[in-house]
Order: sequence, then C-alpha cells, then structure tokens
Amino acid sequence: MSDIFTDIPLDHFAKAFLEGIPFARAAGMVPVLMSQGRASVTMMASEHWTGHAAAGHIHPGCLTVLADTACGVAVGAAMNPIEPYATLDLRMDYLRPAKAGSALRCDAHCHRLSRSVAFVRGEVFQEGSDEAVAAVNATFMLSTANARRHDVPASASATPRADVANPADGEAAAPTPWHGELAVTQAVSPYAAFLGIERQVSTDGQEGDVYRMPFKPELIGNPMLPALHGGVVAGFAETAALLHLIFTNSQAPGSEVSSPRGVDFAIDYLRSAKPIDTFARCTTIRQGSRVALVHVTVWQDDPSRPIVSARSHCLLPRT
Repeated sequence: MSDIFTDIPLDHFAKAFLEGIPFARAAGMVPVLMSQGRASVTMMASEHWTGHAAAGHIHPGCLTVLADTACGVAVGAAMNPIEPYATLDLRMDYLRPAKAGSALRCDAHCHRLSRSVAFVRGEVFQEGSDEAVAAVNATFMLSTANARRHDVPASASATPRADVANPADGEAAAPTPWHGELAVTQAVSPYAAFLGIERQVSTDGQEGDVYRMPFKPELIGNPMLPALHGGVVAGFAETAALLHLIFTNSQAPGSEVSSPRGVDFAIDYLRSAKPIDTFARCTTIRQGSRVALVHVTVWQDDPSRPIVSARSHCLLPRT
C-alpha cells in the first residue's frame, strides 16, 4: 500500500473516488487493481449500454466513459499530494467490437506527470480475452479550480430548453419529439435511450440538425463544481456523430446495415459542462464510400461558447 495520499491506501482512494462520481456509481464501476500511477477499473457491459441492440455491440461512448474514468483514477494515483485536475483531451481507437454480457476493464497508466499536465495511456479489455477492444490516450490539466459554481445552482434540475438558435436571433427552436426514424433509433440503441438524446430542428440558419441531451443527476462526474462527467459528454458527442451520418444518408436506423461503426474518436475539452441540458451540432468533413469524418461541436446555454470540440472517423455500412 502506498501512503502518497496522506497515508490513505490507493485502493481506498480509488473506491472513494468512484463512489463520489454519480455516473460511476450508476454504471457500477469498480477499481480492481491499483499501484502508483496505475489503475484498473471494471464495468459490466450490460445490454443497457449497447449501441445497436440487434448486434449486441457495446456503444463506443461506454468505452470512452470507462476509459476517461480509469485515466482519471490513474492520475490521482500518481499525485503526491492530490490536487484538482480535469481532462484536457482524450483520444479513443476502437480496435474491435465489445459485446454485451461480460465485464469491461480499462488498464490506465499515468506515464508522465509534470507540474501542469498529466499524460495517460491505457487499453480496454473484455473479460475472457487478452486482446484489447480499445486504446486510449489522454491528457489532464492539474491545479484546476475546485470552487463550487456560482453560475448555476448545485441542485439544478430545471434546465434551459433547446436554445439551439443563437439568443441574438430572438427565437429558440422548439423540441421535436422522437418520431419515425428517431423512434426506431432509440429503440435499437439502448445507450441513446439512456442518455435521452433528442433530435431537434435548427432555426438559427445554420446547416444541420441539433441533438439534445437533457440533464439528469446521474450524469454528474464532479459533484463539487458540479459538472457533467467528461466521458458522458464524449459519449453524447459520439452518439450525435453516428446519428448525423444515419440521417444525412437517409437510411432507416432500424436496419443492421444502416448503423455506422466508430473507428476512432478525439475530443478537446474547452470548459467544464454545467448540470444543464447539452446540445451538439455535427458537420461531415469528408465522406468516402467506406469512411466518414464528422466534426462535432457541443455547447450548453450559449452556442458561441462551446464546451467541447470533437471529431470521429466512422466506418460506413456496405451498400
């Protein structure tokens, strides 16, 4: 046992760290192995986390949130004394599909800790296999402010409606219910249903539809600020990118051939996410016959102040 946390054993630190994160508790994340600068965290790959129910493949956003959490634990395990930190950027490479029904484990290693930045890499495995299903590289900013927010109430439950139009434009877009293709999408993607993602029609004159993730208390990652879990925001951006490709290609998302598959995903965190509704707009940068590159901008109460910028390469279904 290490005493770098004022004589607190690392496994105790990891357990307290995860129990303090509402989303980690909701996902059933458990630390299984700890050493200085290293952490292994497991999570059951339940059917509720699938991206396509028929195929039984775990949504890539679930791998991202597990990886982000495990990397965060590894950073804490490398610090002496511990201090506030937050994810700066994260990249996921999806090596093979993960199936529902068996546990996932992320092994993360903080291989460099400077005065201001921590560098972490890791791999995600599925129970019963020595082959990684995903690889992660992430950087964390140290000594971030840990004061409680004053711009939103800590117990925020009422959140802004879909102000997808710029406030200067005068009117906001009204939410559109899930219907037709969207209803099918939620039905076949339990993870999208869990996040409650909705598609809305933009009225601000910009190209592309807007996707909304309503706030829920279990999406909190930092209860002290409070702020949404960075991995949840990443999962939302990934889901929006996949839905964007489905709808821009005018395919029925209920069919197996219509669902794109994530190849890689990279996200830059620009500011912490408040405990309010979150919105995303996607743009196709390049689409070939088999691979598409999508850029995603995510914001909350002001479209001119994005909270993350992300991009995703997606493998398109064969036609």
